[in-house]
Amino acid sequence: MTDSNLSPIAEEDIGYGHLLKILVRRGFWFFGTFCVTLAAAAFVAVNSKPNYESSMQLLVEPNFDEELNLTEAESPPPSARSNQIDYATQLNLMRSVEFIQDAVDLLSADYPDLTVEIVHNGLKLFQVSEAKIETRIFKAVYIDNDPVKTQKVIEALQEIYLDYNLKQQEQRLTRGLAFLNEQLDNARKDLQDSQDALEQFRELQNLIDPKQQAEAVTAALNRVMQEQQDVEAQYEDAEALYATLQEQLALSPETALTESRLSQSSRYQTLLNELQQTELALAERRVVFSDSDPSVQTLFDQRQNQLLLLRQEIERVLGQSQAQAALPAEGILSAGQLSTVDLDLVRNLAEVQANLASLEARYQSLVETEQSLREELNYFPGLIAEYDRLQPEVEIERSVLQKLLEEKQIVSAKLARGGYNWQVVESPQLGKKVGPSTLHTLMLGGVVGLFLGGVAAFVREAIDNAVHSPEDLEKQTALPLLGSLPTVPVTAADGFPSPLRLNQTGPDNSAFGLEIMQQPLFRESLDLIYKNIQLLGGSSKSESLTITSALPGEGKSTLTLGLALSAARLGRRVLVIDADLRRPNLHERLNLPNDRGLTSLLKHGPGAAKPIQLALMDVKINVLPAGLESSDPVRLLASQRMGRLMAALKEAYDLVLLDTPPLLEVVDALQVGSFCNSTIIISRLEQVTQTELRKAITQLSRLKVLGIVANGAKSRPMRYVGWLEQTPDELNQPAQTNPEPAVPNSVFSRRY
Repeated sequence: MTDSNLSPIAEEDIGYGHLLKILVRRGFWFFGTFCVTLAAAAFVAVNSKPNYESSMQLLVEPNFDEELNLTEAESPPPSARSNQIDYATQLNLMRSVEFIQDAVDLLSADYPDLTVEIVHNGLKLFQVSEAKIETRIFKAVYIDNDPVKTQKVIEALQEIYLDYNLKQQEQRLTRGLAFLNEQLDNARKDLQDSQDALEQFRELQNLIDPKQQAEAVTAALNRVMQEQQDVEAQYEDAEALYATLQEQLALSPETALTESRLSQSSRYQTLLNELQQTELALAERRVVFSDSDPSVQTLFDQRQNQLLLLRQEIERVLGQSQAQAALPAEGILSAGQLSTVDLDLVRNLAEVQANLASLEARYQSLVETEQSLREELNYFPGLIAEYDRLQPEVEIERSVLQKLLEEKQIVSAKLARGGYNWQVVESPQLGKKVGPSTLHTLMLGGVVGLFLGGVAAFVREAIDNAVHSPEDLEKQTALPLLGSLPTVPVTAADGFPSPLRLNQTGPDNSAFGLEIMQQPLFRESLDLIYKNIQLLGGSSKSESLTITSALPGEGKSTLTLGLALSAARLGRRVLVIDADLRRPNLHERLNLPNDRGLTSLLKHGPGAAKPIQLALMDVKINVLPAGLESSDPVRLLASQRMGRLMAALKEAYDLVLLDTPPLLEVVDALQVGSFCNSTIIISRLEQVTQTELRKAITQLSRLKVLGIVANGAKSRPMRYVGWLEQTPDELNQPAQTNPEPAVPNSVFSRRY
């Protein structure tokens, strides 16, 4: 085989479908760039300095109309009144520097950089006209780049204008209201003193109304006492229930808890069941054989190991000290076997015991609360007496002040004549934006974001070196694509589907792999791959295949087992060999011993190990584990004994499948492939890169490579083949092993 297996990346026409696939695959880059661009546009829109406008309207009316007592009929028309009133003087007065300076001084704490010139340039004052008729309404408008600032400036001007209007009226009323003002000052002082005394009392005692507080404390005390009675009743009921449960269980609480924890430990129960099965098998074996028989000794050793694991599990569940105190060595087989009813009793007993402790703590807390409330209640009589003295004084002073204010209003109404009365018609609101459009900026940012997102997605696609689909895999090499293994969702223990990697294993490895193999979509994919191998491999009766990959974790072991089952269903005699002498895992998947295997045969010759026959999915295959790890696996795999072994296996089996290490890690796969008829490489999509794939295929250029298999392809709905209807018991049935070889012993006993 030459470098013709390598295929340059073909140039293809980029259509709308291809562009859409790139955008979907690089959605993170597309939408990320779009969001960043849109955020930048929003930042620019937010941080640009727009102009905001706030305004107010003042109704300016002269008081001399009222002074003349003119009726509505006697009053002149608005146009005539407008001519009589000098509104121009009022506007010039409102624009004066003195008013603006007062507003700047009022806002100096919030806006220290604000000056009279800035306010004067942004302020507009004019008389509102309606249908070319000037009204008595003045409008003040201020424009700035801060909406709050515009509102505050107008509010400050409003306050200055109204204060000026009030000061003008107060100046006219000063002499007539001097006596009333003096009385008001005294009344305010007396009221303030009374309020200060009441406030000091409340702050010192940390309460508002002692009567209400005393009632609240009394009510709380009654509730606490009632709750104490309820807790006592609940405690008595819980004690009675606790005694009843302990009598029904006939165990101490500590022993019951220990038994419950062991009974609920699934791992402990599994180990206990396995130990009991071993005990049964040992008893049956000893009926026929003596204790010196190797099989009996093996069962003895297995039982000792299981006892050790069981004791370790007990120590893990209970703790070492508790496990030694709770379970003697002779009672280990009878521990942790409570029934469902006993477990419910133990659970109820623990809940009642916890409830008793909670009720006792609750009762103690209520007792302490009761003592605190009673101590607090003893202070209230003196506080109520002091409060009853201070509160009437405040009410009396407030009543006196109210009467003086009413008298002042009457006098003011008589004296307040002349000048102008300024009234607010429209209060200042938060500034409204009149500057640049934020929506326009955001729309432009969105358009630019879409463009840049597309550019980022295509740039990321251009620099990406990973293989994403079977089609991409075919473009990288001239090897035929034997098929694709889909990503199959398998139902987890909790009932929800979960995606599985093909090299993933579970607690029960054989049943776990069987569940994957029995998925119709996965099984049909394996059958198609095996059929393509038959068509490409020729008509030879015996075939040996090396299964390898560029990187670890690409699904070599799963493909090896799947092809073995597909071939076995067609009546082929199949042998699976774990040729990964560095990190063997096939025995873990199939729950097989690994003490003897391929390493033993290559080191010690014939008779050192035999394949193990497995019954999986109603077919039988033979498996030869890797055996114990070797310090120099390459030397073993390159030995003449390896060549003679493969020649003998080809005569004994129709199909020999060898699971090997990855190509880019070690040379083992190339060494094993030199003894086999053909080689198959499997590549996991989204994991292997184009560079790694091409390096791996280059290394296989001297071997006969039948093709490549894509692993992790997106699964499609099956429209023709229905799902297998199998019960959970069938799915979870572990692999059955048979120590007898599937071929004559002479194959592994004669010299090779």
